[in-house]
Amino acid sequence: MARRTPKRKTLKRRKRITACPFCKRKEEPDYKDSKTLEAYLTDRAKIVGRDRSGLCSKHQRRLSVAIKRARHLGLLPFAPTL
Repeated sequence: MARRTPKRKTLKRRKRITACPFCKRKEEPDYKDSKTLEAYLTDRAKIVGRDRSGLCSKHQRRLSVAIKRARHLGLLPFAPTL
């Protein structure tokens, strides 16, 4: 009997975002702007990484600080809403 060769899974590649949206608009992430910050949270209320958000390292760090501040003030959830 001939051996079966394992089938390889094909990975779907995401389109890479090349420019940071905050750099384009020349603004900083603000903890009071909860609508903008919600765009960088998953459905489980986790902060999205740089590879998915398309932010530069400077704005990714500032965004995570802004999200954490908004969570402590009650503007954003710590846990997902069911």
